[in-house]
Amino acid sequence: MDPSLRFRSARADDAEQIALLHTDSWRRHYRGAYADSFLDGDVAADHHSGWSARLAAPTHTDTILAEHDGQLVGFVHVAFDDDPRWGSLVDNLHVLHSRRRTGIGTQLLARAARAVTDRATGKAMYLWVLQQNTAAQQFYRASGATCVETAPVPPPGGDPTRLNGTPQGLRMAWPDASRLSHSVDDR
Repeated sequence: MDPSLRFRSARADDAEQIALLHTDSWRRHYRGAYADSFLDGDVAADHHSGWSARLAAPTHTDTILAEHDGQLVGFVHVAFDDDPRWGSLVDNLHVLHSRRRTGIGTQLLARAARAVTDRATGKAMYLWVLQQNTAAQQFYRASGATCVETAPVPPPGGDPTRLNGTPQGLRMAWPDASRLSHSVDDR
C-alpha cells in the first residue's frame, strides 16, 4: 500500500472535488445506459448540488475519502441500514481513472464494510451496479459479493430522458460486511 495514501471522512467543503470525480467516473462508465446529453451536460451540476446537500447535513451516512498527497483519488459513500433485508447501501464507490487497479477501491470497500460493522444495526451490505459495467461486477464478485437481483435502473433525478432505453442494474450483496472489513489498513 502506498504510504502517502490517507483516508478520512468527508466534510462539506469536499463536495466540489467529490462531484468532479463522480462526474468523470459516470462519463467514463455510464455511456450507453445514460443519455449523452445528460452525461455531457447536467450531470456535473446535479452531482455538485447533490454532494453539497449530502455533506452539509449527513443523516446516518458516511463518505470516506482516499487522498494521495492531498489530492482526492477515490471515495465511497455508505447509507447505514438502508434496506431491512439487504442492509446498508454502498451508494457510490469511485476511484480516479488513473489510479484504478492500485488497491484504492479495495481499501475503500473494506472501510465501508468496517463502517457498516461499527455503525449499522445489521452486518449486511449491498450496492447496485450497471449490468454493462462488467469490470465493476468482477471487482465486487472478487470481494465476495453475490448478485442477488436484477432490476431496471431508476432515471437520475427521476427524469426518464436521462436514460437510454431501460438499462438494468444488478444488486450485489454481502451478507456479512465484517468479512471485508478485516483488510483495512489503518492509515
